[in-house]
Amino acid sequence: MSPAPGGSTTTWQQNGGDGQEPITAAAIAAQVGGVLIGDGSVLVQGIAPLDRAGAQHLSFLAHPRYAASFADSAAGVVLVTPAYAEQPGRPTTRIVVEKPIDALVGLLARFHRREPRAEGVHATAVVAPSARLGAGVTLDAHAVVGDDVVLGDGCWIGAGAVVGAGSVLGRDVRLYPNAVVYPFTELGDRVVLHAGAQAGREGFGFVPRPDGVARIPHIGRCVLEHDVELGANSCVDRGSVDDTIIGAGTKIDSLVHIAHNVRVGRFCFFASQVGVAGSARIGDGVQLGGQVGVGGHLTVGARAQLGGQAGVIGDVPAGETWSGYPARPHKEQLRAQAALARLVKLIRPLERLVRGDSA
Repeated sequence: MSPAPGGSTTTWQQNGGDGQEPITAAAIAAQVGGVLIGDGSVLVQGIAPLDRAGAQHLSFLAHPRYAASFADSAAGVVLVTPAYAEQPGRPTTRIVVEKPIDALVGLLARFHRREPRAEGVHATAVVAPSARLGAGVTLDAHAVVGDDVVLGDGCWIGAGAVVGAGSVLGRDVRLYPNAVVYPFTELGDRVVLHAGAQAGREGFGFVPRPDGVARIPHIGRCVLEHDVELGANSCVDRGSVDDTIIGAGTKIDSLVHIAHNVRVGRFCFFASQVGVAGSARIGDGVQLGGQVGVGGHLTVGARAQLGGQAGVIGDVPAGETWSGYPARPHKEQLRAQAALARLVKLIRPLERLVRGDSA
């Protein structure tokens, strides 16, 4: 491999984010299908929470706990539910919608500052001669692309990121700085690896022997299907014999580890510090709270939900909500905690009796 050549075939020009024109309250109401109350000519240049919003900001009120903030807010325009259409407060221009948060999501893209993106291949990037780069690919400073790599159209490989030999990346894949795609890994279209994330690392597999420990060669693949997002410093191991597969649309937070041979379904959500041990099966639409641990070779059924710090040591049926350690149905866990609290009150009189204390 050698640094990418410069010249007429490669450009490197920094492009700034797009500035957005202000939008009127009337235009916002039309976009979200809401009912406008007040001055429709108020201009909005950004979005902010009620307590920090100014006259040029759009905010929202959807819960009674923020009613006090609404009363004193300087926001120019506020999205409100019908219940708060007449809520006392400084903002006089209001847009009434059934679901303010959903309406806000549709507006965020307008005010989101697009990350500056260069065009072409930086002079310090290292690209193997056998690599195939699609149209509109960006390689930032010191990015490395190995032998026989295929980068789809529109891929953006950040500074210091590495794409190992034989890996195939689909269209519009984004690798943030120092992300690593290990050799022979497959990423679908629009996959995102945030800073320091790793996909395709050899799994944690060893065999004890009389003379020491031998590593098990991992010959399986690591496959991240379309629209998967892997948070900063998270890791997905490749399979030992089977493949590790993350289903389309799944979003994984930072500091998550997915071990070898794991199969994760479509549209799952994993919060930070989740750990999934080898050969586990996670169904479609599963949600795992922060610090959940799933044991090896277990199955979590489709649409199941696991509360934060749940420790899964047995299969979880589809559609159920579990919590605690060991994890069990959430209602059972709450009853057990309540029983334990009552037990403490019962034990105290017994302790006094044993000690011979007077009442």
